Amino acid sequence: MRLDELDPLIRRAIAREVEEGLPAVEGLEGRVIRQLAQPAPRPSWRRRASAAIARPRIRWGWALVGGMAILAVGVLIGRFSFPGGNPLPPAGANLFTVAAPGAKEVSVVGDFSAWQPINLFDHDGDGVWTVTVALPPGRYEYAFVVDGRWVGQDPLAAEYVRTFGEYVSVRYIGGEGL
Repeated sequence: MRLDELDPLIRRAIAREVEEGLPAVEGLEGRVIRQLAQPAPRPSWRRRASAAIARPRIRWGWALVGGMAILAVGVLIGRFSFPGGNPLPPAGANLFTVAAPGAKEVSVVGDFSAWQPINLFDHDGDGVWTVTVALPPGRYEYAFVVDGRWVGQDPLAAEYVRTFGEYVSVRYIGGEGL
């Protein structure tokens, strides 16, 4: 067979395929629209469960219920583990205050915070900086840091001690003999 005979043969085969496929294409648009108008079938419970596992979605109501249940279990375990009462003394509010007019940043450091700064606030801009820290009864060493400068002698402190070459203030909170 020659090449020039092959071309008409291929054309006839393609034309025959197109003619046979035309009935399948006729009315396709209407069939698609009718299919889309029908409600989608509901997936089985297995398919829904696998989709929920594959793409978890936070349901805040259930998360809150679960958190409350965990908290309740923790409280019950704590009550039964320590029936003799609270082993820690109650915390009290302790006001730390320092007069530092014109200061930009004031903090208190002490053994109660592992010498990490706790920021004080001057809410009304009068130069008196304050913060309240909850502390159980005991003896505490502390100092103020005003704009990066160590201020170890608080006029309201019970006493001062010199530690590592710097003064720190001492405060006694509650308890018998303190």
